Amino acid sequence: MIHLSRVSKVYGDQVQTVALHPLELLIEPGEVVVVLGPSGSGKTTLLNLIGGLDQPTEGEIEVAGVRLQGKSERELGVFRRENIGFVFQFFNLIPTLTVAENVQLVAELGQGQQVERVPSVLEDLGILELADRFPSEISGGQQQRVAIARALVKRPHVLLADEPTGALDEESGKLVLNQLVGAARNRKIPVVIVTHHAAVGTAADRVIRLRDGRIQWDERNESPVPVDDLNW
Repeated sequence: MIHLSRVSKVYGDQVQTVALHPLELLIEPGEVVVVLGPSGSGKTTLLNLIGGLDQPTEGEIEVAGVRLQGKSERELGVFRRENIGFVFQFFNLIPTLTVAENVQLVAELGQGQQVERVPSVLEDLGILELADRFPSEISGGQQQRVAIARALVKRPHVLLADEPTGALDEESGKLVLNQLVGAARNRKIPVVIVTHHAAVGTAADRVIRLRDGRIQWDERNESPVPVDDLNW
């Protein structure tokens, strides 16, 4: 579960910029939440706060049973490693490592027998046959699926995606979005997707729109559209 209570974020000291005004947010396990909004609306700031990449100016954040405020950078690093799966727009794969090695690197940082899960995760995402290839040898959509595999291999309690389909064509984008929605449905974890692509919101359980650092509206989809049927 993700719970933000009266959370705000202000950057700067003498000259201050309010990235997020005080907000309340509760996201349940298994929910797919899409966050929409124009550039500068606070979308990425919100994602960074949930993921422990940044600290709020005020308010309380609890993610997967962990209270984040007041934690040291080391403690936040442990929290991210043990609880959060990140998927970004530009993949962030290590070019000198193969597909399998990129995923294995994250698995080795986790707890338990996660390295043993690498082949099965690659197979689940339809990229096992690419295991020995380098990122430069596969398509953008395939690279994004590697990034999702890397996020899922450690069995995160929360999955956060920042513009995961922004650099992809329609076919690849729908493949990636299907994997993100599937993670929420099959693993019962909250999945938060930040995007500028409004159509993605119709496949989510909830759509939150930010504007000028405030929640403009927060609506629930009673009947999410199957990803393959999206009007891309």
